[in-house]
Amino acid sequence: MKRLIIIFYISVLTSSVFGYAGEVNLKQGKQRIFFTDLATRSRDTPSHNNLINVTDYGAKPGSFEDAVPAIKMAIGACKGNASATLIFPKGRYDFWPDKAEKRNYFISNTSSAAECPLKLETIGLFFEQMKNLTIEGNGSIFVFHGKMTTFALVHCENICLQNIKMDFERPTMSEMTFRMVSDSVIVSDIHPDSKYTIVNGQLKWYGEGWGLKNFHAILVNPDKGTEFYSSWAPFEKATAVSISPNQVRFTGEFKKYSFQPGQVLTIRDPIRDQVGGFIDLSKNITLKNVSMHYMHGLGIVNQFSENLHYDSVFVMPRPESGRMISSFADCMHFSGCKGQITIENCRFKGTHDDPINVHGTHLEVTKIISPTKLIIRFMHPQTYGFEAFFAGDTIAFVHSLKLQIFAQGVLTSAKLISEKEIEVEFASPVPPDLVVNDCLENLTWTPSVTIRNCRFERILTRGILVTTREKVLIENNEFIKVGMNAILIANDASSWYESGAVKDVTIRNNIFEDCGYNSAPDNYAIAIAPETHGFVNIVHRNIRIENNVFKVYDYPILTAHNTEGLIFKNNKIIRTDFMKQGVKRPQFNLQACKKVEISDNSVEGFNDASAQLERMDKKDLSTDITNVKMIGTGKKK
Repeated sequence: MKRLIIIFYISVLTSSVFGYAGEVNLKQGKQRIFFTDLATRSRDTPSHNNLINVTDYGAKPGSFEDAVPAIKMAIGACKGNASATLIFPKGRYDFWPDKAEKRNYFISNTSSAAECPLKLETIGLFFEQMKNLTIEGNGSIFVFHGKMTTFALVHCENICLQNIKMDFERPTMSEMTFRMVSDSVIVSDIHPDSKYTIVNGQLKWYGEGWGLKNFHAILVNPDKGTEFYSSWAPFEKATAVSISPNQVRFTGEFKKYSFQPGQVLTIRDPIRDQVGGFIDLSKNITLKNVSMHYMHGLGIVNQFSENLHYDSVFVMPRPESGRMISSFADCMHFSGCKGQITIENCRFKGTHDDPINVHGTHLEVTKIISPTKLIIRFMHPQTYGFEAFFAGDTIAFVHSLKLQIFAQGVLTSAKLISEKEIEVEFASPVPPDLVVNDCLENLTWTPSVTIRNCRFERILTRGILVTTREKVLIENNEFIKVGMNAILIANDASSWYESGAVKDVTIRNNIFEDCGYNSAPDNYAIAIAPETHGFVNIVHRNIRIENNVFKVYDYPILTAHNTEGLIFKNNKIIRTDFMKQGVKRPQFNLQACKKVEISDNSVEGFNDASAQLERMDKKDLSTDITNVKMIGTGKKK
């Protein structure tokens, strides 16, 4: 019997290594990606006892029964091994919330205390204080029920999660397609996964253990591949009548909304009470060939973790589902991480917010207790309650409005004294010009970032947000119909409080196609936009944008301010007919910048290229563009 079990494990292992592959479409053509990580790990695990099969603990793929209790036992068995592989024979596994792990976590950029006072996460796959573990899905699909966080890795190290698809039985996103549209009547086809009922003439969305009370609506045009902000208000006021299964007629006032047949209205609650996945205080984490077909709340949040590798992670609806939206908000969110973040061969399609966001957090000084001790405070209502500073960390002192670092110090201690406040103490006295309302930034927890061979398409907002002082490389990606800036380099200490300044960014060999349609007239493909409130000091440095292709229907290409050492060189700019072109304006908008070079770029479909400079000297721009306009020479110090 023991021999048969070992043979079965070897069979599973072999089929996983040699029989599973994924595909990703890149501009170089379709590439086939083979996943052999498990074979590599098996050489390091000579004992077959290190292969933990979830079916041995009672999991029944394809049964629709709750797999959570069995999987919890299997995870427990992995903890007794120095290097284990948790094996899921290929099939469907259902995760129900009743017996799932419940943990209180404060997670960056999630619900405020007013929106969601309880920070209770319901976690399908929970891993805590584990090392040297591979979670091998063998192409299985994990189906979640209710509102859940799909997985969490907390205080973990050397973990690989691979060959898994994740989806929800009833996504918390509802979708309906307009079949017939007039000023007073709309007939809609309700997606079969979007459960609803009609009570007293009003349509009510509901799911497994929840009902929709707050409404955030995005309109999708599948034919054009676009998403726009919209409203549920006219349908909430309309009279709804069911005319056949999953088909509803609404009678109301729709004239001002310009709805069209074939468009899909997608509706969700804006409160981020769970996350797609959570990686916290962990190190050396890999996700490989993982499909996130829907995520509730925020996406996969990586918080104060080190060395994160996302390879062939696909955030997009299952094609056979017919759904439009894959992520409730962001797809991959990195807050206060360090080491190397690598995101490669990934695809993002159909999201309500940004696919990738990498940032730190500015905390504001609220009290100077002594020459070495301060009270600092989380300022944004969605980001608070977690440890953001640690003894030994190097800290920057920042003038908030200018975003100007004026000194550094090293911490000897940091402790949370409330959900919003941290007491910090320094090895040396703080700078004498530090005042209340200045901010602190943690320089130790800032990562290097590589994003390559990825595709972003049909995105409502931005494609990539990145603010880190370490090296950033964005190359060989496709940005297709990203609604706002395909790439935004921000930094602020007055709104989101997301830090910090970049010092070494390369953006090369990418395709930007018809981006920015949601942000006209400032529909720049790339925006370098620290929130400096009119000050002329330098925030960002050394940004190179080279050898890219910009296919644009309108004029704007690049806007930048408070930046030094900006190069835009050897790029192609090609006009398309995707949408109506706006009024003529400069392709390049520069404010308070120094040492800028714009040269050797080709332009097709435009009469010429032009640049506008504000609060700058002409000598600050080196260019072969002949049409350069100078405005606003007055400078705010």
